[in-house]
Amino acid sequence: MRRTTVRRTAVAASAVSLALLMSACGGSGKSEAKDEPKDKASSSAPAAPAGKGASQAELEKLVLTDADVPGRKVTEATPADLATAKGVSADKAECKPLVDAMSLRSGGTPAATVIRKVLPPAPSAAPGASDEDKMKAGLGALSGTLTSDTLGSYGDDKAAGEVIAALKKSGADCAGGFTLVSGSDKTKFAKVAPADLTAGDEAVAFTLAMDLDGKAGTTHLVAVRKGATVATFYALSLAGQAEQPKAVVDAQVKKLG
Repeated sequence: MRRTTVRRTAVAASAVSLALLMSACGGSGKSEAKDEPKDKASSSAPAAPAGKGASQAELEKLVLTDADVPGRKVTEATPADLATAKGVSADKAECKPLVDAMSLRSGGTPAATVIRKVLPPAPSAAPGASDEDKMKAGLGALSGTLTSDTLGSYGDDKAAGEVIAALKKSGADCAGGFTLVSGSDKTKFAKVAPADLTAGDEAVAFTLAMDLDGKAGTTHLVAVRKGATVATFYALSLAGQAEQPKAVVDAQVKKLG
């Protein structure tokens, strides 16, 4: 994988990519399941009453942990992630809802927000493997699909539904592509295409075609409403080709109740 391709993919992933890359390479990242007993972390908290948004404390219990996605690692978003995300924008105003969702930002005006990053299952080298084989296993982790999971709680179902509607409109308006801007770096998305996904009370999904220095890359954006909560997922791979994060989406929606 060329160094420029890795850099471009990282830019396109905005705030998510660098933190995920560091975690996949063994960097620090606080795992929710590590902070409490596994049986407690895996238990599903009751969803907020219909029509009422979840509080910050309730969202913390409803978001994914390691125990909910076996084989994967779930980490919190760091202050550095959020600082980077704040500076990400699009070259077209109509694409802002898409870019917000790609950059750890819930649409609209959420009353509470919780953000997690979900790493893919990490390939492991066999016991006694050579340093080269261990390195290959580590690089294999980077080629998996990395996913951000952002939960936003709203005042009622209608407000949450407006977030989904805004994403649908943004996807249609930006079908011909847009440019993501992060500082002095710009990454072109050549196409935004609707994708099939059914989940929660309503959902919207897109496949985004990304230009990686002349090579095609693929990322995925999914948003699901469950009552007054919207779960947004952005999936990417530092190798360039991500898969739709259906297993992560299903696990989060199940936990929302």
